[in-house]
Amino acid sequence: MSQVVGYELRGNIGVITVDNPPVNALGKDVRAGLVAALEQGLADDGAKALVLVGAGRTFIAGADIREFGKPPAEPSLPDVITRYDEADKPVVAALHGTALGGGLEVALGCHYRVAVPGTKVGLPEVKLGLLPGAGGTQRLPRLVGAQKALELIVSGEFVAAPKAAELGIVDEVIEAESPLEAGLQFAEKVTSEKRPLKRVRDQEEKVAADRGNEALFDEFRKGLEKKARNLFSPFKIVDAVKAAVDLPFDEGMQRERELFRECLESPQRAGLVHAFFAERQIGKIPGLAADAKSREIKHVGIIGAGTMGGGIAMNFVNVGIPVTLLEVKQEALDRGLAVIRRNYENSAKKGRLTQAQVEQRMELIRPSLDYGDFADVDLVIEAVFENMDVKKQIFGKLDEVCKPGAVLASNTSTLSIDEIASATKRPEDVVGMHFFSPANVMKLLENVRGEKTSDEVIATVMSVGKKIKKVPVLVGNCYGFVGNRMLHKRGAEAMTLVNEGASPAEADSVLTGLGFPMGQFAMSDLAGIDVGYLIRQERRKAGEDVPASWMDKLYEAGRLGQKTQAGVYRYEEGSRKPIPDPEVDKLIEEFRKEQGITPREISKDELLERQMYIMINEGAKILEEGIAIRASDIDVVWIYGYGFPAYRGGPMFWADQVGLDKILDRVKEFHARFGDAWKPAPLLERLVREGKKFGDL
Repeated sequence: MSQVVGYELRGNIGVITVDNPPVNALGKDVRAGLVAALEQGLADDGAKALVLVGAGRTFIAGADIREFGKPPAEPSLPDVITRYDEADKPVVAALHGTALGGGLEVALGCHYRVAVPGTKVGLPEVKLGLLPGAGGTQRLPRLVGAQKALELIVSGEFVAAPKAAELGIVDEVIEAESPLEAGLQFAEKVTSEKRPLKRVRDQEEKVAADRGNEALFDEFRKGLEKKARNLFSPFKIVDAVKAAVDLPFDEGMQRERELFRECLESPQRAGLVHAFFAERQIGKIPGLAADAKSREIKHVGIIGAGTMGGGIAMNFVNVGIPVTLLEVKQEALDRGLAVIRRNYENSAKKGRLTQAQVEQRMELIRPSLDYGDFADVDLVIEAVFENMDVKKQIFGKLDEVCKPGAVLASNTSTLSIDEIASATKRPEDVVGMHFFSPANVMKLLENVRGEKTSDEVIATVMSVGKKIKKVPVLVGNCYGFVGNRMLHKRGAEAMTLVNEGASPAEADSVLTGLGFPMGQFAMSDLAGIDVGYLIRQERRKAGEDVPASWMDKLYEAGRLGQKTQAGVYRYEEGSRKPIPDPEVDKLIEEFRKEQGITPREISKDELLERQMYIMINEGAKILEEGIAIRASDIDVVWIYGYGFPAYRGGPMFWADQVGLDKILDRVKEFHARFGDAWKPAPLLERLVREGKKFGDL
């Protein structure tokens, strides 16, 4: 008998317990144990019914990620589920915690399902570029109908127990001391009432109702063309659910396996699995003291009630942490609070919040014009514009008013954390917390360690990042850190390409073709032309040789991007769609003449290579300097902060797929043509020389 799955008799009910901490993942030992325990229960004359339950904090949270990429081991999960499905005694799955992916598929193979309150179920395989391959696409439609099954499987959405009961995914939600107690109660009812074996595979009513309804699937595919236009597995999920509707169960299962294998062999699956693991690596910080404890954050101060400050404040009040929001003028404070309220009111209109929740969150924000109100905060985040002198003045004040042990953070996107910290007598408490706009939506949080930032403060900002539902990545201190350092290299190259003859729309189209939601120039319009202008001005003040730019002329003309409906592109009222503008073409043409540039036609390949390969080369330098801990950390930064398509795994993973030797050859060519901006990173050269990839580091 397997050690990870046990069997015992409780009265006249046989209990099968999966005990494979931490999440009862369905590794080969668990699968073998499930079969062995089932056989023992079926052979036990004292057992009138069986209950399947998970030990610990959850039922079965899905596949064992340690088996990803390895050859499949027997018994397969579909075979295990078939054995449960065909059992001649009632089998009740007693759910708690999460029943996800293969875990829910196992439950769907049982004859009955009960759940305790707080349980969540779902089939999230789409997030790994897969589809449920053990009957999920065949059984779920039989319980909820094709439309709802498509919505749930394509979104990977988790469903709370009450909703799962309403949909028919679980038979009952039972208030009980434990999931085992809930399962035993229900099993006793099944045996006493002599209920029949209720096999999901035999429930045809819902799928029969959808049979012949081609419009349902056509409409769903049309919707996917917008929402998932570059993705592979969502469309295969539609095919699999259609098979559940059109084919007998066994044939549908066969079709599901064929489609599952197609997804498994797709490059997108490799990219999404890499992204999945990369996100789980970010919390592992080499060299961080083992006893570094996170400080308790009960009250947060935020300086600046503009777009960034207001968005940052929302993150904290959303999880119940009160915020003191400071501005220098009352009208700026009132304006910022009005924007926050409007955001919450819009969420309430869409049914995401109740009006009571809106008021509750607004009450957690204390407006202030006085730095003295920061005396008791545990964390303060400065979110004013990118000007070093202003930031140093602010941190000098914080040093005076904040209590000992308060974490002092800057939301700077480019400036030196060490220089900001020099304005205080406690540089060990100073750290960067770089949120991304809009801060209440974007998931990335770049936590920037300064030279003297303490391990305790690092542990705190990583912990609080998770608490406010961000993806926190620890990076080192340099101009632009990881994301913006690479972005600005790409931005400079995109500018050069336009100067040489490409249009902004041509330069952007190769990036959207790769899967980015927008290109470099559309992103500039979204962020605000003024943001880039102020950064360039700061660099010029610092003595850097920042070349003249036609983007400066946009700023001078008041074309600040989407906020003014005109930037690099123009925008129609209420629309974010960038429209090429002849006025900008004319401005660029004039700039080329001023600079003595004769425009040329540039191929799509060159447009893509120059924008992407300069990023990869810079990423290699970032790794070499220790600014990023791992190549996969850079991938996480770009997926969650800049919209790099997760199905391509991030820029460094993508580079490994393209081939570092091919990239280096082009980098060397561009170095010869365009100078030191293209100087090959020594790490890139070394990896090519040794036949290695970024993923091997």
